[in-house]
Amino acid sequence: MALIEEIEKRSREIKTDGYSMSIGEMMSLYKDGDLDVHPEFQRIFRWSEEQKARLIESILLGIPVPTIFVSQRPDGVWDVIDGVQRLSTLLQFVGVYLSEDGEQVEAEPLRSTEYLPSLGGYVWENDQEGVLSFDEVQRRDFKRAKLDFRIIKKESDKDAKYDLFQRLNSGTELSAQEARDCLLVMLNASMYRWLVQLSTNDKFKNTVPLTSRKEDEGFRQELVLRFHLYKDFDGGKGELQQEFGEYLTSWMRESAESKKFDLSAHEKAFNDVFKLLDTALGEDAFRRFDSDKNRFLGAFSISAFESIVSGLAQSYGLWKGREPEELAGRIKAMWGEEYFRDNSGTGVSARRRMPRLVHFGRGYFA
Repeated sequence: MALIEEIEKRSREIKTDGYSMSIGEMMSLYKDGDLDVHPEFQRIFRWSEEQKARLIESILLGIPVPTIFVSQRPDGVWDVIDGVQRLSTLLQFVGVYLSEDGEQVEAEPLRSTEYLPSLGGYVWENDQEGVLSFDEVQRRDFKRAKLDFRIIKKESDKDAKYDLFQRLNSGTELSAQEARDCLLVMLNASMYRWLVQLSTNDKFKNTVPLTSRKEDEGFRQELVLRFHLYKDFDGGKGELQQEFGEYLTSWMRESAESKKFDLSAHEKAFNDVFKLLDTALGEDAFRRFDSDKNRFLGAFSISAFESIVSGLAQSYGLWKGREPEELAGRIKAMWGEEYFRDNSGTGVSARRRMPRLVHFGRGYFA
């Protein structure tokens, strides 16, 4: 009986509807501001020109395109949850897609495809001699092609669209942080832009050198997000009740929707902490210190990051008037602390490690 009740309860919380519309109708919704494709997503979702051409090929050949999921906001606007790249590719191809800055984004000429090799070089519309362009009939037929939408209605539970986004994008090529970035864009776009802006801080970049792969996966933005989590963390030293990645996402969602989250205070702490660290140690700030060799070794350490920024985020005011060498010495000595070593090894899970090192760092740097 419990299962039946759970199904009935949850199904009442999520109201959906199916809808089919032409590409032309979708274009009109977009131009009228009734469809939000979130141009910020273009930083996250990366489609090649070949992928874009294959989508256009599918439309031309009548091959069904996967359903596009949208959520209806209280103001009636549709938020795209799944299908951002499909819609932005179509809008860009027909010449109406706008960037974050409101500028028109021009489409590259199409590439040749498997079934339409002659498609290579074509654009939507161009009267210049020698330029391959769709004719009027092709443009009209293209705009009449249908797209299937699944709409989460505004009466649904407020978390439904975020839960759906996470379900639809689990197992995709998105990294965990890229998925968080998308959620944050939908939750609080200004906070997302703030997060990206902090990730470009020169002092932060100097102290956290990352590989190109890590940069592409959004790990730098994740570290910025972690900084603010560590600063606010009010749990005990016990193991987290969920995996750390899930915990970070949950905290981000709560903070993005909270009016109590003080962006200016967090930004000041972030800037001051990384200014101190850059002056004291630069790129060695989060590398392991070998006391026998009297030098820093290895790559970036997440355990060091957790301990150091957690402590300094609380106590940076105490260190601002001291000599950089004093902070450098304190960080070097940290690597000899038994409690730090016991809780920072590879065998320690993040859900256990993080609470302990946050509390350790706060005491150690106080």
